[in-house]
Amino acid sequence: MSEQIPILLYTPHPLVRLKYIASTILGEAINFTNSIETFFSFDGFKINYSTNCFGNEQLHIVPHGLLEQTGVKPQLIDCFEWEGLTTFFKTNGSIPFDFFAASFYLLTRYEEYLPHEKDELRRFSHNNSLAFKKNFLHQPLIQLWMEQIALLPTNASWSFVPTYDIDIAYSYNNQSIGRNVFGFFRDLIKGNRSEVEERLAVLGGTIKDPYDIYGWLDLLHNSLQLKPIYFFLLAENKKGLDKNIDPNSAVIKNLVVSHSKKYEVGIHPSIQSTTNNKILSNEIHQLKSLISKEIDTSRNHYIKIEFPSTYQELILANIKHDYSMGYPTINGFRASYAKPHHWFNLQKNKVTELVVHSFCYMDATAIFQERIAVDKASVDLQYYLDIVKKVGGEFITIFHNNFLTDQAAFKEWKDLYADFLLKNGTR
Repeated sequence: MSEQIPILLYTPHPLVRLKYIASTILGEAINFTNSIETFFSFDGFKINYSTNCFGNEQLHIVPHGLLEQTGVKPQLIDCFEWEGLTTFFKTNGSIPFDFFAASFYLLTRYEEYLPHEKDELRRFSHNNSLAFKKNFLHQPLIQLWMEQIALLPTNASWSFVPTYDIDIAYSYNNQSIGRNVFGFFRDLIKGNRSEVEERLAVLGGTIKDPYDIYGWLDLLHNSLQLKPIYFFLLAENKKGLDKNIDPNSAVIKNLVVSHSKKYEVGIHPSIQSTTNNKILSNEIHQLKSLISKEIDTSRNHYIKIEFPSTYQELILANIKHDYSMGYPTINGFRASYAKPHHWFNLQKNKVTELVVHSFCYMDATAIFQERIAVDKASVDLQYYLDIVKKVGGEFITIFHNNFLTDQAAFKEWKDLYADFLLKNGTR
């Protein structure tokens, strides 16, 4: 469908959820009416969302009932295949399912509000998701439905947004004496000769710190005209999985400031901050004071998000854009959608100002969770780019400076990333 064709959606009753999902996926082209006369006289693409068939609509969708509800209630999900795609919420309109209700269920992460078993970090496991169980996690399914229904705009626009999580800015430099002494003897005892030699060479100033790949990334970004986003972990106290260098150190200040002058930077809220809004506020203030700019972009460390509490806290902290929508344990489309969208708070049945950006590929996930070979990872990465180009939206990747090194364990991954960027040109 051309983006210029106006769309009129008829519904006999004003439904907050219907208006949200239709406006989100169909954009400015959509208008709503509860007048049958207006609907009949409209000269454009007409969608009838009701139990009655008028006969002059291009698309008739019989409501399932979810969009008429408020709150969160268990839903009966009975999946079936339609035109080669998994679907659910079966009804008997001109297509055999309630496309709007099914899209709403996936996009709002409805299932994550329902009772479920959490992992050790209190995260929703991808194993619990409908997309994983029914094997469509690798698909931006909502947009593939739109394509099949002829609602996907022709030549849908897309963009590539490379993002980086800077959890540990440097491996040896600017680390505490205790950490370096402990690491030295640990490697010595284990017989890790190369690590021992590397540490001594870096601390002696004869070679660069292996995690210092920032100049290399600059060359790639500049030559390919890329506009990345860097997320900095600035936990005040090292604790558990929060292992960043002291955010008050001069080296971190210089690193953050230099990047803020060239690129967009965001906060990478620590694990500690996800259960303490004061810590979250302090970390955001720390970044703001470093770069003298308002901070409105975030991605949670280890993708630790819970609904609705995480997003509610981000809104209170004046975050406008969050990039945490994806799984840390498997690559794919957590919300089955590749475009940014406003978060809908199911508990309050209300659209919010927070814009959700979905990532579909993370290096740490491929390396440590999926445990796939570099060749397979390269194929996957290209697939995700190609499918987003096909349906439109943001192709968002996450890479880490400490996995883009020339160290033996990660050299192939660094080469994979460089080859991917060079192959796919500027965007």
